[in-house]
Amino acid sequence: MTNRSKYYIVFVIMKLGKKELEKKLSIFKDICYREGLKITPQRLAIYKELIYSFEHPSASNLYEKVKKYFSNISLDTVNRTLLTFNRIGIIRVVEGSGNSKRYDSKLEPHHHFRCVRCNRIIDFYNKEYDDIEIPAEFKAKFIVTTKRINLEGVCNKCRVQVK
Repeated sequence: MTNRSKYYIVFVIMKLGKKELEKKLSIFKDICYREGLKITPQRLAIYKELIYSFEHPSASNLYEKVKKYFSNISLDTVNRTLLTFNRIGIIRVVEGSGNSKRYDSKLEPHHHFRCVRCNRIIDFYNKEYDDIEIPAEFKAKFIVTTKRINLEGVCNKCRVQVK
């Protein structure tokens, strides 16, 4: 591990809090055990890099970070691992986020705004969106398990650059 990586992890711990980080890792391990998924060093590294990220990284972004620790890991392995993590509920795929799938380790209810210029994804919380009423015709046909709103537009940074 490089000095830069160590400093970054310290920054993440300060930002998230050590208890929050430990909680996320505990949930990760519990779900893996429940689903019969082995906790390999590679899987743990992929998950840690995802929770250390304040972005919503793509598989390629995570691959670049994880290959620093596991030089023989492939992009396909990272992709398959992320899809498995999504399937068992450890992470979520951010929908409508441009060309490549982007991933999110936050499991609590929240929504996303994607800048159409820089492709940055920003989390936001809104109780009204969480409580949005499902139309009766949907309730009759489907069981809705999650409500997420994805907004798109131009972020503040890009809006300032346009002026």
